[in-house]
Amino acid sequence: MRRLAGLLVVPLLLLSTAACGSDDKGSDSISSKNGLPAITAGAKFGEKPTLAKGEGDPPKELKVETISEGKGATLKKGDPVQVNYLGQSWDSDKPFDNSFDRKQPFDLTLGAGGVIQGWDKGLVGQKVGSRIEMSIPPELGYGAQGQGDIKPNATLVFVIDILKSTPVPLSAKGTEVAQDNIDLPKVGTNTDGKAPSVTFPKSADAPKKLVSNYVLEGTGPVLTAKDTVVVKYEAYLWDGAKKFDSTYQAGKTQTFPLGQVTLKGLKDGVVGKKIGSRILLVIPPDQAFGDKEQQGIPKNSTLVFAVDLLTKV
Repeated sequence: MRRLAGLLVVPLLLLSTAACGSDDKGSDSISSKNGLPAITAGAKFGEKPTLAKGEGDPPKELKVETISEGKGATLKKGDPVQVNYLGQSWDSDKPFDNSFDRKQPFDLTLGAGGVIQGWDKGLVGQKVGSRIEMSIPPELGYGAQGQGDIKPNATLVFVIDILKSTPVPLSAKGTEVAQDNIDLPKVGTNTDGKAPSVTFPKSADAPKKLVSNYVLEGTGPVLTAKDTVVVKYEAYLWDGAKKFDSTYQAGKTQTFPLGQVTLKGLKDGVVGKKIGSRILLVIPPDQAFGDKEQQGIPKNSTLVFAVDLLTKV
């Protein structure tokens, strides 16, 4: 079974990088206790930092230093997290990317595979409100291939402010909505955190227009195109009722910044729906992948999703 998440959103930092460096300097400075590069300006939580060049050989293992510890919840695998960050290579004093300049925090789900392994490992156990610095060896970063401005086999250094983490419900828990269209798949209404069933009609042509129907209607806020939503989903091809992706099988939630979702039918089908809901989406080819095969999904495929809209971050 192929994971679809990488096809759904525009690649972000840590998936593809863009140079956003700045030479701004301040007067404050923090020297690392663990041999990591010193923060030479912007040392306080919330300030854009600058980092000195690493000295000597970089650590061979993942190293994490708490610059200032927050008082919030302790992060665990599966948590949706929002951070600000600055990243540069060990042998450079120029950042390859940072979110401070964009004034747009970065959203991720720990352990979901949407970021490099060093982030998934290094953030677990940290507290919301903390500023940390970590060095990431190549095997937990971009390895021998590098990425964009990052050279092959580079050790990476990040300063990360952990802004918030939002608790995630086990399941959608809304009011059941009648599924009385016999030509559409029917989605299970269980609320135990397990994957809902999806039963396809025995003989029906795939809809030509986008279908976005409540299965369970929640009571949370209505999603907008600017929101970031944490979901669980089951994904099928209409033809043959073949499942091609499942967050349940992977044991992970998925975080979607809706403004960066590239699958038009998914974005349009989710926007306007309430947090806490389970929805059925049937996405025709012209709002899915069209006439292009994608990771084993045949061209001109109609896609079917059962999606739990768990929370937004």
